[in-house]
Amino acid sequence: MVSTSDFRNGLNILVDGEPYQITWFQNHKPGKGGAVMRVKLRHLKKGGTIERTFKSGEKFEALSITRQKKQFLYKEGENYNFMDMNTYEQVSVEPQFLGEMVNFLTENLEVEAIYLESELIGIDLPIIMEMTIAEAEPGVKGDSVSNMTKMAKLETGADIRVPLFIKEGDRVKVDTRTGEYVERV
Repeated sequence: MVSTSDFRNGLNILVDGEPYQITWFQNHKPGKGGAVMRVKLRHLKKGGTIERTFKSGEKFEALSITRQKKQFLYKEGENYNFMDMNTYEQVSVEPQFLGEMVNFLTENLEVEAIYLESELIGIDLPIIMEMTIAEAEPGVKGDSVSNMTKMAKLETGADIRVPLFIKEGDRVKVDTRTGEYVERV
């Protein structure tokens, strides 16, 4: 059990039967009455953020989050299959669970699976990934002063905006959090 005095950023707790992570907190002493703790909480399964106020000294159950290395193997039907790097056990994950991450999954990609009390609640991709441009329109000569971009398709089928000088077959670095071009390799 943890008390409000033990709060810190990144602490995982159970609030009203739901798993949350503390992203921000502030001890507040109003002019009248007892001290309270203002907290911003991110839901670990749904991802939404809420703000709550707790009385000083309230107790919560701490949750343990573990991370395991997994490797993306292949897509079978609609589901995506991952293998545990230590036990070689396979896990099948639905595309709704992965969301926009499916745009960056390549075979044999190593990812981190996030477990809450032995339940898979998320997958973290590497922040920057090198990918090959599968399709790109030819660049047009012209206004080189402005930052002109064009659409290109990655090897996984995802569309991203790239500078005009990028052509088919080029290797580029992509930020998986935003889906944006970073640089040419």
